[in-house]
This record gives sequence, C-alpha cells and structure tokens, in this order.
Amino acid sequence: MNTLKQLIAGNELIVAPVALNPMMARLAQDAGFHAAYVSGGSLGWLKCVTEANLSLHEMAQLGLDIRSACDIPLVLDAGGGWGDPVHMHRTMALSEAAGYAALEVEDQYLPRRVHHHLGVERLIDTDLMVQKLRELAAARKNPDTLIIARTNAIRAGGMDDALRRAEAFHKAGADMLFVHTRDPEQMRYLGERLPAPLMIFAPGDGFSTFALSRTDLAGLGYRLAASSGSAFAAMYKAVKESYESLANDTPNPYMAPGEVGRQMKAAHATSRLQDLIDVERTTTGD
Repeated sequence: MNTLKQLIAGNELIVAPVALNPMMARLAQDAGFHAAYVSGGSLGWLKCVTEANLSLHEMAQLGLDIRSACDIPLVLDAGGGWGDPVHMHRTMALSEAAGYAALEVEDQYLPRRVHHHLGVERLIDTDLMVQKLRELAAARKNPDTLIIARTNAIRAGGMDDALRRAEAFHKAGADMLFVHTRDPEQMRYLGERLPAPLMIFAPGDGFSTFALSRTDLAGLGYRLAASSGSAFAAMYKAVKESYESLANDTPNPYMAPGEVGRQMKAAHATSRLQDLIDVERTTTGD
C-alpha cells in the first residue's frame, strides 16, 4: 500500500472520508479509498464533548485501534497540537507511535474554546505557530509523516492574513497547507497563489454538484480532501430514526424486512469474522 506521502506526490486529489473507529476505516478501504480522516470535530460530537475536550492520548488510542485493524493511511486532526512548541515533541512522538500518516495542526489558541463551532476564531500569533511547526519537524522520526499546517484566518482576519500565515507556515517546513474555506472561488484564489500540495474539506454533499470538480481542484494544487462529517451525519440520522421507529413500533426506514440480519452478516464480514474462526479451528479444534 502506498504511503500518504507517495499518494499526494501524484497529480490526483486524494479523498479521505471520516473514520472514527476500525469498522469505519475498513468500510472506507473496502469502498476504494486510499486514506481516511480522523476528525476531531466529528469525534467530539460522537463523544458529546466537542473537540475542545479531546486529549492527545484519546486520539493516539484511536489511531492504535484503527491501525491494528486496517492499514489505510490515517490523517489526524490534531487541533492546536495540544500545547506550545515544547509540547510538539510529545504530540509528534505519540502520533507517530500510533501510526498516523499525517498531523493536521492549526493556529488555534489553546485551550480550545467551544465557541469555535459558532464561527468565533481565536488565533495565535503567526510566529508562535511557526515555532510549533519547526518543533514538529524536529521531533519527526519517520520521514513519511506529513505535517499539515491549517489556519481558519479567512474567517477571523480575511484573505490577506490567511495568505500571509500560509506562506509563513510553508517556509517553516509544513508539508501541506490547509487554509480553511468551503467557498469554491476562494479555493480557486488560494490554489492560484499558494504552493502545492494543498488540503481542503470535501463538500458536504460530495463533488457531483460542487462548482469545482476533483480534476479542477487537482489542477489548482489540491491533493487531499478530507470528508470530515458526511458519514458521521449519515450515521447519526440512521441511528436516530432507527431508534425512533423501534420506540414507536413503526417500520425502520433504513431496513426492509429481513434486512437487519443481512446487514449484520455484512458487518461480520467487514470484521473479518471468518478469519478469526479459521484461526480458532486450526488452534483449538473447535
């Protein structure tokens, strides 16, 4: 399997769907994706605490769980990196030990604030972020581990500030830049001015109706598109409506008669149940 570093060295846009557990990572791999994204935002909602309360050790444990079951490259949403420049050594060490292929670190003030989800941005000085990026690079042991520098500065200070920050992050040694925007014209503007490789969030509704195609984005230097919440939103809707139908004695809108059994068998296959049964038969004789 190609490393993420090898994948983004090509000319295509790599789409990485959100994976919050080993099952989701395997489903992503079985669907043909070459990378997956461990989203702090979606994991924060899943745990009902928001990403502001997620710890480095939680994310490292999740990486270990996924990597033990699936070898698809993982991109870690590392938020603000869990500290100042000195703490980046621990952040990199645990992330690499957990098997993450890339760390996405942003210039957010720490400790993180929940009002980030309401569009309120508190960004650290560019110089401090540059120091954090340099220490991440100094702590890196695996040359294939990518450092992705992210900023939400468009929303906080405008396009000019975002460009200045991104250029400084590039000079500091970031392997990939991520200037957050969901606006296609802003994506085009950034792609024409910043060096590849670049990262974006994939459109929530997919690329079929988006103003820029995957080919368009690749031509602008974008190499990684993380789908941070679409699968989580689908999971939330399916679980919520399934519970409601069970509580109200109404048909499950997601399951035809007999479908539960068929889907459970499919989940068993994704879990590689047969492989475990084969081991048991050859070792204990049962």
